[in-house]
Amino acid sequence: MSADPYNAHAFDRCAAELVANVRELAARGWTPATSSNFSMRMDERHVAITASGGDKGRLDASGLMVVDLDGAPVGTDRRPSAETLLHTRLYRRFPEVGCVLHTHSHNQTVASRLFAGAGHVRLEGYELLKAFAGTGTHETALDLPVLPNSQDMVALSALADAGLDRGPAWGYLIDGHGLYAWGRDMAEARRHLEAFEFLLGCELDLRRLQQ
Repeated sequence: MSADPYNAHAFDRCAAELVANVRELAARGWTPATSSNFSMRMDERHVAITASGGDKGRLDASGLMVVDLDGAPVGTDRRPSAETLLHTRLYRRFPEVGCVLHTHSHNQTVASRLFAGAGHVRLEGYELLKAFAGTGTHETALDLPVLPNSQDMVALSALADAGLDRGPAWGYLIDGHGLYAWGRDMAEARRHLEAFEFLLGCELDLRRLQQ
């Protein structure tokens, strides 16, 4: 546990935003059982993140905690999500990232299995590609990485870093797991998450129709 002090008002602000948005995502069925984890950057050293376990549909401020950018709990003995390092590596790598959302929707999980062999899902020609920051036309393609799953979070976060080295992205899938999406704030992260969800659903439907 780290004793690094943080601003309680910043935590309260992030907690309120996380609770409202995570409950909405849970209502869509994207956080089955006690899966998924969510975070927001509080300042240059601290992140508010969901604690391990818990029904995300009933999330309140007590289900959130603070970690530093090494993933260590700050001011508490509570256990953060096992996947905390996947969040904090993104905050370390991209100073502009302010929010990371990890969900386990049906579409995301099925797509992660279907495209695991290719190592990515190519999303091309869709009007909704313009939902991703920095994309101004549908006449483009985005490769959403699909990473092999691992219970070794250090190794998995290194794989995520390596995948991002190959090109810009606003998310990645983990095989048999789900989707990580991020943005500069909650609104942008949700826009990216929802766009990925819709586009993965389109790709899965196209596969079914082409059989």
